[in-house]
Amino acid sequence: MAYDEYLADRIRLQLNEKHIHFDELKMMGGLLFKVDNKMLCHIHINKNYGDSLIMARIGEAVYQNEIEKPDCLPMDFSRKPMKGYIYITPDGFDTENDLSYWIDLCLDFNPLANAAKSKKKQSSQNKTE
Repeated sequence: MAYDEYLADRIRLQLNEKHIHFDELKMMGGLLFKVDNKMLCHIHINKNYGDSLIMARIGEAVYQNEIEKPDCLPMDFSRKPMKGYIYITPDGFDTENDLSYWIDLCLDFNPLANAAKSKKKQSSQNKTE
């Protein structure tokens, strides 16, 4: 297992308590949580960091303030930091209030985020072009 199941349970509990319908998908070596078919957050054990991280999709509007926090790292999955996404280290989601803060930021951005195009739609679009 490439993610912390206890952390996954904590996120599930937070989303259920907020009455949020969500989906889960195992990908990128961890577990992705989706709301309205859009990435909310992703958890995995980062080999370079050596512990669990949450990849949070918070949007660019709050990114600059949040990235300055000591428990946040740039999301550089592709070696180039992506604005609007951050990694949160375990100290940043140690308490349920801390975790709730990050989940709320992700949920606040979610309605503004674009859903990823499905591969089925993309391949059918490519066939018609």
